[in-house]
Amino acid sequence: MKVAIIGTRGYPYVYGGFETFAKELSERLVKNGVEVHIYCQKNLFDERPPIVNGIHLHYIPTIQTKSLNQIVHSFLSIIHATFSTVNVILVVNLAAGPMGWIPKLTGKKTMMNVDGLEWLRPKWKGLGSRYFRFAARLATKLYDLIITDAEAMRDVYLEEFNKDSTVIAYGAPSYKKADASLLKRFNILENDYYLIVGRLIPDNNADLIIKAYLESNSQKKLVVVGDVPYKDVYAESLKKNAGHKVNFIGYVRDNEELMALYQNCFTYIHGHKFGGTNPAMLKAMSNNCSILALNTKFNKEMLKNGELGLFFDEDTKSLNYAFNLLESKPELVHKLKIEVASGLTNKYNWDSVTTAYQLAMNNITNKTRA
Repeated sequence: MKVAIIGTRGYPYVYGGFETFAKELSERLVKNGVEVHIYCQKNLFDERPPIVNGIHLHYIPTIQTKSLNQIVHSFLSIIHATFSTVNVILVVNLAAGPMGWIPKLTGKKTMMNVDGLEWLRPKWKGLGSRYFRFAARLATKLYDLIITDAEAMRDVYLEEFNKDSTVIAYGAPSYKKADASLLKRFNILENDYYLIVGRLIPDNNADLIIKAYLESNSQKKLVVVGDVPYKDVYAESLKKNAGHKVNFIGYVRDNEELMALYQNCFTYIHGHKFGGTNPAMLKAMSNNCSILALNTKFNKEMLKNGELGLFFDEDTKSLNYAFNLLESKPELVHKLKIEVASGLTNKYNWDSVTTAYQLAMNNITNKTRA
């Protein structure tokens, strides 16, 4: 079998969730005898080897603007893959939803991982929001298989578009003890800080969390990992208005440093609103964090409705109550840290995820069209 993966920034360029997904999945597929082709954004690679770790790489140009980047890159990549020798095209970006008809020209089978509720994200107001809702609807009609990464997301597609999907979650990283001394670079101490990890965009609610934290009587610091790769009013205002106890450390490229930040935090705070199975949450779970998460159906699914973490509503009062509860009950924090990793069942195991994707690929290639 030959598979093309389209919609990430590329391989082995690990920047975000989709890039990690492509890396973990493709490396395992290659070991299972699958020929994998990954489409990369040409401008991100100074060196462009045709094959890395047995994975075939194709460097496709794009327009480097937020609104057109993924659409243009996905379109050109799908055109290339349509007239290639691959059997299956796996797309991981909803922007390519309306393009599902193109591979049908040459009889290619198609799959799309639709990820989160892109049309509800504040960054896509107006025309962008309408486009992504349109793209989601067309994806359900044009692709041979729709994949959602959570049962709650499957429910959304059933309710919104009357389309069932195959649920295949995202994998969690393996636990590896990190060196706590790495915290010195960030001028923080073990168990003395709350941790936020994610892009500084409105739907991750960093503004709400920081506001509530500054209003609270917390004795801990607040460490924020992440940023945005472009000049942005929202991100700049967060940094400008934060107090001295809020430590913005930007992107952390070194994986061991990032794991040390997770493993030694007092509590990880997860404000993500519109996703399914979230990679940052899985990292928190696999690194035995006490977790305080926004009360959404996606986060409830991951944390077993409160068995493995606490929830807050989208207001400062709820967060302040949670801060007080956690800091007054260290035994609760300890209990959450001990129990959280038990939620990482086979559903969130990369080997199991790969097996599920490979089975889905085999099923659609073997399925005779009506």
